[in-house]
Amino acid sequence: MIVDEAARVDDALYYSVRPMLAVSKGRLVALSTPFGKRGWFHDEWTGSNAWERVQITAQQCPRIDPKFLAEEQLALGERWYRQEYECSFEDCVGSVFSHEAVMALLDSDTKPLFS
Repeated sequence: MIVDEAARVDDALYYSVRPMLAVSKGRLVALSTPFGKRGWFHDEWTGSNAWERVQITAQQCPRIDPKFLAEEQLALGERWYRQEYECSFEDCVGSVFSHEAVMALLDSDTKPLFS
């Protein structure tokens, strides 16, 4: 099974197609640029499950002209450029709190601001 633009595939759809691999002993390949620090793709990429992870940035691709990348960086801005061309999981657009702030809330070692 090949999942293209995997970071944009809804969690429910991903979980519903995984059982298709049970009998066939098939292989699951997920291809994507990041799309925020959320969802199954982010969880699998940053988790410890037995995935083979291959990361190739646009700068590593000899077919992409550095001049084009410079133009894209200006056109998209830093956040979108990092996400689309540098394989960077960025905070979701419109997030009130950063991913790190939310994860700190779940960390029992984080000290409260006020006692």
